[in-house]
Amino acid sequence: MYSLSDPMLPSGHQSSPVAGQPGGDVSQLVGRTPTLWIPDLIARAGRGFWAKLEGFNPGGIKDRPALHMVSRARERGDLAPGGTIIESTSGTLGLGLALAGLAFGHRVVLVTDPGLEPSMQRLLSAYGAEVDTVNEPHPQGGWQQARRDRVAELLAKYPDSWCPDQYNNPDNVAAYTPLALELASQLGHVDVLVASVGTGGHSAGVSRVLRGIFPELRLVGVDTVGSTIFGQPARARLMRGLGSSIYPRNVDYRSFAEVHWVAPHEAVWACRQLASAHYATGGWSVGAVALVADWLARTLPEGTRIAAIFPDGPQRYLETVYDDEYCTTNNLLERPPAGHPQTIARLDEREVTGWTRCADVVDPLTLRGSHGDAR
Repeated sequence: MYSLSDPMLPSGHQSSPVAGQPGGDVSQLVGRTPTLWIPDLIARAGRGFWAKLEGFNPGGIKDRPALHMVSRARERGDLAPGGTIIESTSGTLGLGLALAGLAFGHRVVLVTDPGLEPSMQRLLSAYGAEVDTVNEPHPQGGWQQARRDRVAELLAKYPDSWCPDQYNNPDNVAAYTPLALELASQLGHVDVLVASVGTGGHSAGVSRVLRGIFPELRLVGVDTVGSTIFGQPARARLMRGLGSSIYPRNVDYRSFAEVHWVAPHEAVWACRQLASAHYATGGWSVGAVALVADWLARTLPEGTRIAAIFPDGPQRYLETVYDDEYCTTNNLLERPPAGHPQTIARLDEREVTGWTRCADVVDPLTLRGSHGDAR
Protein backbone atom coordinates (compact mmCIF):
# COMPACT_ATOMS: atom_id res chain seq x y z
CA MET A 1 0.00 0.00 0.00
CA TYR A 2 1.14 3.54 -0.72
CA SER A 3 0.33 6.54 1.43
CA LEU A 4 0.89 10.24 0.93
CA SER A 5 2.65 10.48 4.27
CA ASP A 6 5.09 7.66 3.58
CA PRO A 7 5.68 7.57 -0.19
CA MET A 8 7.78 4.81 -1.70
CA LEU A 9 9.51 6.61 -4.52
CA PRO A 10 11.88 5.29 -7.18
CA SER A 11 15.16 7.07 -7.74
CA GLY A 12 14.71 10.11 -9.94
CA HIS A 13 11.73 11.54 -8.02
CA GLN A 14 11.61 15.28 -8.36
CA SER A 15 12.00 15.96 -4.61
CA SER A 16 15.62 14.83 -4.68
CA PRO A 17 18.37 14.62 -7.31
CA VAL A 18 18.56 11.65 -9.66
CA ALA A 19 20.71 8.94 -8.10
CA GLY A 20 24.38 9.68 -8.59
CA GLN A 21 23.82 13.26 -9.73
CA PRO A 22 24.54 16.52 -7.91
CA GLY A 23 21.70 18.78 -6.81
CA GLY A 24 20.62 21.41 -9.31
CA ASP A 25 21.21 19.30 -12.44
CA VAL A 26 18.92 19.38 -15.45
CA SER A 27 16.89 16.40 -14.23
CA GLN A 28 15.38 18.60 -11.52
CA LEU A 29 13.20 20.21 -14.20
CA VAL A 30 11.08 17.03 -14.24
CA GLY A 31 8.00 16.62 -12.07
CA ARG A 32 5.56 18.72 -10.03
CA THR A 33 3.40 19.25 -13.09
CA PRO A 34 0.09 21.08 -12.55
CA THR A 35 -3.47 19.85 -12.83
CA LEU A 36 -6.23 21.80 -14.58
CA TRP A 37 -10.01 21.51 -14.41
CA ILE A 38 -11.43 20.94 -17.92
CA PRO A 39 -15.19 21.59 -18.22
CA ASP A 40 -17.08 19.38 -20.65
CA LEU A 41 -16.17 19.75 -24.32
CA ILE A 42 -19.33 18.55 -26.08
CA ALA A 43 -22.59 18.79 -24.15
CA ARG A 44 -21.81 21.77 -21.89
CA ALA A 45 -23.66 20.01 -19.07
CA GLY A 46 -21.58 21.42 -16.23
CA ARG A 47 -19.42 18.34 -15.79
CA GLY A 48 -15.68 18.00 -16.30
CA PHE A 49 -12.42 16.28 -15.38
CA TRP A 50 -8.97 17.07 -14.03
CA ALA A 51 -6.07 17.01 -16.49
CA LYS A 52 -2.52 16.27 -15.33
CA LEU A 53 -0.40 18.46 -17.62
CA GLU A 54 2.74 16.42 -18.24
CA GLY A 55 3.66 18.77 -21.08
CA PHE A 56 5.13 21.01 -18.38
CA ASN A 57 8.07 18.61 -18.14
CA PRO A 58 10.91 19.65 -20.49
CA GLY A 59 10.15 16.90 -23.00
CA GLY A 60 6.83 15.50 -21.78
CA ILE A 61 5.73 12.58 -19.68
CA LYS A 62 8.51 10.25 -20.79
CA ASP A 63 11.18 12.36 -19.15
CA ARG A 64 10.17 10.45 -16.02
CA PRO A 65 10.83 6.88 -17.24
CA ALA A 66 13.87 7.91 -19.28
CA LEU A 67 15.64 9.28 -16.20
CA HIS A 68 14.53 6.40 -13.99
CA MET A 69 15.41 3.60 -16.42
CA VAL A 70 18.86 5.07 -17.02
CA SER A 71 19.43 5.63 -13.31
CA ARG A 72 18.47 2.05 -12.42
CA ALA A 73 20.55 0.58 -15.26
CA ARG A 74 23.59 2.47 -13.96
CA GLU A 75 22.96 1.25 -10.42
CA ARG A 76 22.78 -2.37 -11.59
CA GLY A 77 25.84 -2.02 -13.82
CA ASP A 78 23.84 -2.71 -16.99
CA LEU A 79 24.90 0.67 -18.36
CA ALA A 80 28.55 1.51 -17.82
CA PRO A 81 29.71 5.12 -17.31
CA GLY A 82 30.03 6.70 -20.75
CA GLY A 83 28.18 3.82 -22.43
CA THR A 84 25.80 4.33 -25.34
CA ILE A 85 22.02 4.36 -24.92
CA ILE A 86 20.16 2.96 -27.94
CA GLU A 87 16.37 2.89 -28.18
CA SER A 88 13.44 2.90 -30.58
CA THR A 89 11.16 5.91 -30.28
CA SER A 90 8.38 7.81 -32.01
CA GLY A 91 9.68 10.99 -30.39
CA THR A 92 8.65 11.65 -26.79
CA LEU A 93 10.85 9.05 -25.09
CA GLY A 94 13.65 10.29 -27.33
CA LEU A 95 13.42 13.71 -25.71
CA GLY A 96 13.55 12.07 -22.29
CA LEU A 97 16.56 9.95 -23.20
CA ALA A 98 18.34 13.01 -24.62
CA LEU A 99 17.74 14.65 -21.24
CA ALA A 100 19.03 11.57 -19.41
CA GLY A 101 22.08 11.47 -21.66
CA LEU A 102 22.92 15.03 -20.69
CA ALA A 103 22.25 14.40 -17.00
CA PHE A 104 24.35 11.24 -16.80
CA GLY A 105 26.93 11.76 -19.53
CA HIS A 106 25.91 9.16 -22.13
CA ARG A 107 25.81 9.08 -25.90
CA VAL A 108 22.24 8.58 -27.10
CA VAL A 109 21.26 6.93 -30.40
CA LEU A 110 17.55 7.00 -31.25
CA VAL A 111 16.04 4.78 -33.92
CA THR A 112 12.94 6.20 -35.57
CA ASP A 113 11.08 6.07 -38.88
CA PRO A 114 9.99 8.49 -41.65
CA GLY A 115 6.85 9.41 -39.69
CA LEU A 116 8.86 11.40 -37.17
CA GLU A 117 8.11 15.09 -37.60
CA PRO A 118 11.05 17.05 -39.11
CA SER A 119 10.86 19.53 -36.24
CA MET A 120 11.19 16.71 -33.71
CA GLN A 121 14.17 15.26 -35.54
CA ARG A 122 15.86 18.66 -35.49
CA LEU A 123 15.08 19.10 -31.81
CA LEU A 124 16.47 15.69 -30.86
CA SER A 125 19.65 16.47 -32.77
CA ALA A 126 19.90 19.87 -31.10
CA TYR A 127 19.77 18.13 -27.72
CA GLY A 128 22.74 15.98 -28.72
CA ALA A 129 21.00 12.73 -29.69
CA GLU A 130 21.92 10.86 -32.86
CA VAL A 131 18.88 9.97 -34.98
CA ASP A 132 18.96 6.75 -37.02
CA THR A 133 15.99 6.35 -39.41
CA VAL A 134 14.79 3.00 -40.77
CA ASN A 135 13.59 3.08 -44.36
CA GLU A 136 11.23 0.09 -44.68
CA PRO A 137 8.49 -1.23 -42.37
CA HIS A 138 8.61 -4.81 -41.13
CA PRO A 139 6.20 -7.04 -43.12
CA GLN A 140 4.21 -8.00 -40.00
CA GLY A 141 5.29 -5.62 -37.23
CA GLY A 142 5.32 -2.42 -39.27
CA TRP A 143 7.59 0.50 -38.49
CA GLN A 144 7.73 -0.37 -34.80
CA GLN A 145 9.23 -3.81 -35.37
CA ALA A 146 11.56 -2.41 -38.04
CA ARG A 147 12.88 0.07 -35.47
CA ARG A 148 13.36 -2.66 -32.88
CA ASP A 149 15.27 -4.81 -35.38
CA ARG A 150 17.56 -1.86 -36.11
CA VAL A 151 18.12 -1.35 -32.37
CA ALA A 152 19.29 -4.98 -32.14
CA GLU A 153 21.77 -4.37 -34.98
CA LEU A 154 23.18 -1.29 -33.27
CA LEU A 155 23.46 -3.03 -29.91
CA ALA A 156 25.59 -5.71 -31.56
CA LYS A 157 27.70 -3.01 -33.21
CA TYR A 158 28.49 -1.08 -30.01
CA PRO A 159 29.69 -3.38 -27.18
CA ASP A 160 29.27 -0.68 -24.50
CA SER A 161 25.65 -0.06 -25.41
CA TRP A 162 22.39 -0.61 -23.53
CA CYS A 163 18.75 -0.50 -24.59
CA PRO A 164 16.03 0.63 -22.13
CA ASP A 165 13.47 -1.61 -23.91
CA GLN A 166 10.61 0.61 -22.84
CA TYR A 167 8.01 -1.91 -24.00
CA ASN A 168 9.05 -4.60 -21.51
CA ASN A 169 11.22 -2.90 -18.88
CA PRO A 170 9.52 -2.92 -15.44
CA ASP A 171 11.49 0.22 -14.55
CA ASN A 172 9.32 2.02 -17.12
CA VAL A 173 6.31 1.21 -14.93
CA ALA A 174 7.99 2.00 -11.60
CA ALA A 175 9.05 5.42 -12.87
CA TYR A 176 5.49 6.72 -12.60
CA THR A 177 5.15 6.38 -8.83
CA PRO A 178 5.92 10.09 -8.33
CA LEU A 179 3.30 11.11 -10.90
CA ALA A 180 0.67 9.01 -9.10
CA LEU A 181 1.54 10.51 -5.73
CA GLU A 182 1.42 14.00 -7.20
CA LEU A 183 -2.08 13.30 -8.52
CA ALA A 184 -3.27 11.92 -5.19
CA SER A 185 -1.89 14.94 -3.36
CA GLN A 186 -3.28 17.47 -5.84
CA LEU A 187 -6.78 16.00 -6.15
CA GLY A 188 -7.29 14.41 -2.73
CA HIS A 189 -9.25 11.54 -4.27
CA VAL A 190 -9.41 9.86 -7.68
CA ASP A 191 -12.27 7.62 -8.79
CA VAL A 192 -11.35 7.14 -12.45
CA LEU A 193 -8.00 7.41 -14.21
CA VAL A 194 -7.96 7.91 -17.99
CA ALA A 195 -4.64 7.17 -19.71
CA SER A 196 -3.42 6.61 -23.25
CA VAL A 197 -1.67 3.31 -23.90
CA GLY A 198 1.49 2.84 -25.94
CA THR A 199 4.25 1.01 -24.08
CA GLY A 200 1.85 0.49 -21.19
CA GLY A 201 4.20 2.19 -18.74
CA HIS A 202 2.25 5.11 -17.37
CA SER A 203 -1.18 3.45 -17.37
CA ALA A 204 0.21 0.54 -15.33
CA GLY A 205 2.52 2.57 -13.11
CA VAL A 206 0.11 5.32 -12.15
CA SER A 207 -2.93 3.08 -11.66
CA ARG A 208 -0.99 0.60 -9.53
CA VAL A 209 0.01 3.28 -7.03
CA LEU A 210 -3.34 5.07 -7.05
CA ARG A 211 -5.18 1.80 -6.46
CA GLY A 212 -3.02 1.27 -3.38
CA ILE A 213 -4.40 4.57 -2.06
CA PHE A 214 -7.89 4.42 -3.58
CA PRO A 215 -8.81 0.71 -3.85
CA GLU A 216 -11.95 1.32 -5.93
CA LEU A 217 -10.10 3.19 -8.68
CA ARG A 218 -11.22 2.41 -12.25
CA LEU A 219 -8.66 2.57 -15.07
CA VAL A 220 -9.85 3.49 -18.58
CA GLY A 221 -7.37 2.95 -21.40
CA VAL A 222 -7.28 4.97 -24.63
CA ASP A 223 -5.82 3.52 -27.82
CA THR A 224 -5.83 4.51 -31.48
CA VAL A 225 -7.60 2.72 -34.30
CA GLY A 226 -5.17 0.48 -36.18
CA SER A 227 -3.30 -0.53 -33.01
CA THR A 228 -2.83 -4.15 -31.93
CA ILE A 229 -2.48 -3.49 -28.18
CA PHE A 230 -6.06 -4.47 -27.37
CA GLY A 231 -6.61 -7.16 -29.97
CA GLN A 232 -7.39 -5.15 -33.10
CA PRO A 233 -5.64 -5.84 -36.42
CA ALA A 234 -2.54 -3.81 -37.22
CA ARG A 235 -3.08 -1.01 -39.71
CA ALA A 236 -1.09 2.03 -40.79
CA ARG A 237 -1.48 4.57 -37.98
CA LEU A 238 -1.49 8.34 -38.37
CA MET A 239 -1.40 9.07 -34.65
CA ARG A 240 1.93 8.81 -32.85
CA GLY A 241 2.59 8.51 -29.13
CA LEU A 242 -0.13 5.93 -28.45
CA GLY A 243 -0.91 2.57 -29.99
CA SER A 244 1.42 -0.17 -31.16
CA SER A 245 1.89 -2.81 -33.83
CA ILE A 246 3.32 -5.22 -31.23
CA TYR A 247 2.08 -6.45 -27.83
CA PRO A 248 4.06 -4.58 -25.14
CA ARG A 249 4.39 -6.68 -21.99
CA ASN A 250 4.22 -3.65 -19.72
CA VAL A 251 0.51 -3.32 -20.52
CA ASP A 252 -1.36 -4.50 -17.41
CA TYR A 253 -4.51 -5.81 -19.10
CA ARG A 254 -6.13 -7.01 -15.87
CA SER A 255 -6.18 -3.48 -14.44
CA PHE A 256 -8.40 -1.94 -17.16
CA ALA A 257 -12.11 -1.46 -16.56
CA GLU A 258 -12.57 -0.59 -20.23
CA VAL A 259 -10.70 0.57 -23.31
CA HIS A 260 -11.60 3.15 -25.97
CA TRP A 261 -10.23 3.43 -29.50
CA VAL A 262 -10.18 6.90 -31.06
CA ALA A 263 -9.65 7.92 -34.69
CA PRO A 264 -7.29 10.72 -35.79
CA HIS A 265 -9.99 13.21 -36.81
CA GLU A 266 -11.67 12.79 -33.43
CA ALA A 267 -8.42 13.48 -31.60
CA VAL A 268 -7.75 16.55 -33.75
CA TRP A 269 -11.18 17.97 -32.93
CA ALA A 270 -10.59 17.52 -29.19
CA CYS A 271 -7.07 18.99 -29.36
CA ARG A 272 -8.34 22.11 -31.07
CA GLN A 273 -11.29 22.45 -28.70
CA LEU A 274 -8.91 22.27 -25.76
CA ALA A 275 -6.64 24.88 -27.29
CA SER A 276 -9.36 27.39 -28.11
CA ALA A 277 -11.31 26.99 -24.87
CA HIS A 278 -8.69 26.19 -22.23
CA TYR A 279 -5.24 27.18 -23.52
CA ALA A 280 -4.12 23.70 -22.44
CA THR A 281 -3.71 21.13 -25.17
CA GLY A 282 -1.27 18.71 -26.71
CA GLY A 283 -0.92 16.05 -29.36
CA TRP A 284 -2.76 12.96 -30.50
CA SER A 285 -2.76 11.28 -27.09
CA VAL A 286 -4.03 14.39 -25.36
CA GLY A 287 -6.95 14.77 -27.76
CA ALA A 288 -7.91 11.11 -27.52
CA VAL A 289 -7.71 11.07 -23.73
CA ALA A 290 -9.70 14.31 -23.41
CA LEU A 291 -12.48 12.99 -25.64
CA VAL A 292 -12.88 9.87 -23.49
CA ALA A 293 -12.54 11.69 -20.14
CA ASP A 294 -15.17 14.19 -21.28
CA TRP A 295 -17.64 11.41 -22.11
CA LEU A 296 -17.02 9.73 -18.76
CA ALA A 297 -17.63 13.04 -16.97
CA ARG A 298 -20.99 13.34 -18.72
CA THR A 299 -22.13 9.76 -18.15
CA LEU A 300 -20.81 8.71 -14.73
CA PRO A 301 -22.63 9.78 -11.55
CA GLU A 302 -22.23 13.43 -10.62
CA GLY A 303 -19.36 13.95 -8.23
CA THR A 304 -17.17 11.22 -9.77
CA ARG A 305 -13.60 12.54 -9.69
CA ILE A 306 -11.88 11.82 -13.01
CA ALA A 307 -8.17 12.34 -13.63
CA ALA A 308 -6.86 12.32 -17.20
CA ILE A 309 -3.17 12.26 -18.05
CA PHE A 310 -2.13 14.67 -20.81
CA PRO A 311 1.27 13.25 -21.86
CA ASP A 312 2.67 16.28 -23.69
CA GLY A 313 2.06 19.74 -25.05
CA PRO A 314 1.29 20.99 -28.57
CA GLN A 315 4.77 22.03 -29.72
CA ARG A 316 5.76 18.95 -31.73
CA TYR A 317 2.35 18.84 -33.45
CA LEU A 318 2.38 22.24 -35.14
CA GLU A 319 3.06 20.49 -38.48
CA THR A 320 0.28 17.92 -38.01
CA VAL A 321 -2.60 18.35 -35.53
CA TYR A 322 -2.51 22.17 -35.73
CA ASP A 323 -1.63 22.51 -39.41
CA ASP A 324 -4.73 23.11 -41.55
CA GLU A 325 -3.07 21.97 -44.75
CA TYR A 326 -1.93 18.69 -43.18
CA CYS A 327 -5.33 18.09 -41.61
CA THR A 328 -7.18 18.90 -44.83
CA THR A 329 -4.96 16.56 -46.82
CA ASN A 330 -5.70 13.78 -44.35
CA ASN A 331 -9.44 14.57 -44.09
CA LEU A 332 -9.23 15.46 -40.40
CA LEU A 333 -11.13 18.74 -40.28
CA GLU A 334 -14.85 19.52 -39.98
CA ARG A 335 -15.54 15.99 -38.74
CA PRO A 336 -16.54 16.37 -35.08
CA PRO A 337 -16.88 13.15 -33.12
CA ALA A 338 -20.19 11.65 -32.08
CA GLY A 339 -21.44 12.48 -28.62
CA HIS A 340 -20.70 8.96 -27.45
CA PRO A 341 -18.67 5.92 -28.54
CA GLN A 342 -19.93 2.79 -30.20
CA THR A 343 -19.69 -0.34 -28.04
CA ILE A 344 -18.38 -3.82 -28.77
CA ALA A 345 -18.69 -6.78 -26.41
CA ARG A 346 -15.31 -8.35 -27.17
CA LEU A 347 -11.96 -6.88 -28.17
CA ASP A 348 -11.84 -8.73 -31.49
CA GLU A 349 -15.58 -8.62 -32.26
CA ARG A 350 -14.96 -6.46 -35.33
CA GLU A 351 -12.43 -3.99 -36.66
CA VAL A 352 -13.08 -0.52 -35.28
CA THR A 353 -12.56 2.58 -37.39
CA GLY A 354 -13.82 5.28 -35.05
CA TRP A 355 -14.49 6.02 -31.41
CA THR A 356 -15.44 2.68 -29.85
CA ARG A 357 -15.33 1.18 -26.37
CA CYS A 358 -15.11 -2.30 -24.88
CA ALA A 359 -15.61 -3.16 -21.20
CA ASP A 360 -14.22 -6.70 -21.41
CA VAL A 361 -10.44 -6.20 -21.50
CA VAL A 362 -8.15 -9.23 -21.68
CA ASP A 363 -4.64 -9.88 -22.92
CA PRO A 364 -5.20 -10.19 -26.70
CA LEU A 365 -2.74 -13.06 -26.89
CA THR A 366 -5.28 -15.14 -24.93
CA LEU A 367 -7.89 -14.55 -27.64
CA ARG A 368 -6.15 -17.18 -29.76
CA GLY A 369 -7.17 -19.86 -27.31
CA SER A 370 -10.64 -18.61 -26.42
CA HIS A 371 -12.01 -17.19 -29.67
CA GLY A 372 -9.96 -18.81 -32.38
CA ASP A 373 -7.05 -17.12 -34.12
CA ALA A 374 -6.44 -13.54 -33.10
CA ARG A 375 -6.93 -11.24 -36.03
